[in-house]
Amino acid sequence: MALATLTARVDEKDKASFDIFCSNVGLNTSTAINLFVKAVLRENRIPFEIAQTTDPFFSEANMVYVKKSVQELKAGKGSAHELIERDDA
Repeated sequence: MALATLTARVDEKDKASFDIFCSNVGLNTSTAINLFVKAVLRENRIPFEIAQTTDPFFSEANMVYVKKSVQELKAGKGSAHELIERDDA
């Protein structure tokens, strides 16, 4: 079986920590990466969950606040105004 080289850039500190972890579990870095590649090919997926963090705007607490505010506006307990532009630059 012919071998190919795989190159990846990672943070220096992450690499050092990964090397130590691999050594502690009796592997070298190359073997650990090969285990990952084999797992991906065997399972035909990334072998762990990858999730996007939720936008804080859509948090449950904020949605409760927004719905309450909308109800207050519909009940006439507020006033409409033009959008206030902000220059953060």
